[in-house]
Amino acid sequence: MQEAGVHLSTEMFFEAVPDEFVDVNLDKWYFDENTHTLPIIIPRNYLNLYNFGFAQSRNLPKLSEGLMSLIQMDILMKGNGRVEQYKGNIVGFSNRLNTILVPQSFMDWANKNFAPDRQADPSRLIVEVNNPADASIAKYFQQKGYETEDGKLDAGKTTYFLRLIVGIVLAVGLFISLLSFYILMLSIFLLLQKNTTKLESLLLIGYSPSKVALPYQTLTVGLNIVVMLLSIGIVSWTRASYLETLNSLFPQIPSGSLWPTFTIGILLFLLVSFINIIVLKKKMLSIWMHNA
Repeated sequence: MQEAGVHLSTEMFFEAVPDEFVDVNLDKWYFDENTHTLPIIIPRNYLNLYNFGFAQSRNLPKLSEGLMSLIQMDILMKGNGRVEQYKGNIVGFSNRLNTILVPQSFMDWANKNFAPDRQADPSRLIVEVNNPADASIAKYFQQKGYETEDGKLDAGKTTYFLRLIVGIVLAVGLFISLLSFYILMLSIFLLLQKNTTKLESLLLIGYSPSKVALPYQTLTVGLNIVVMLLSIGIVSWTRASYLETLNSLFPQIPSGSLWPTFTIGILLFLLVSFINIIVLKKKMLSIWMHNA
């Protein structure tokens, strides 16, 4: 590599993966044998290692990604009695793959021309799964003695504890919800008990049990609506506050949506309101039958 009068040389290695696993823009990701230009992708942590480690400790200027893309490398390849020289351009920085990448088409061409008598066996395996944080994946890899690229299987252990915490929170939340429902029903019965004389008078002068129970049913349904809206609002605000941090820790996990929360909230509202209406109606019928 030669830039600003400084000449550096080293032996390098190249690897290639299918294009669908490359996490950078593929507009310049192609190999043309006639131009003798080779696009290269390097890991972003290589650049960060230089900027925040080597350069910072020696008071050297930091290099931006844009500046790195302007640097050209002279690549000399030898093999099978051939010597070829190419210009290497850095076209992107990968967050996913910790290796120096070249297009698969170039790798196939180079293996064919510089080592035609050797079998080009793969050096690593890319595993695509639905949930990389699944604890069973980490357990399987450990049993087989497989090594992973950057310890992402630790996310499986973290997910296990996260699920444990979520389970505890759900159990406590369910207990509090049942207790709240019991307290709500108790409050309604106490209110009815307090106004029993007035309710009996309304029933005796000709009001039907349904009409007498209607104000209490309306009050109960209104309270349930307020509770549902407050709950959805608190869940949305809480989710927005931790979602950014969670995505930075586990970028591979999909964010999902709030529609399941809305659906469960509406279903619980309908169920609780229906139970309250039926209980109030039965209580009013019992008062009416007692005075009949």
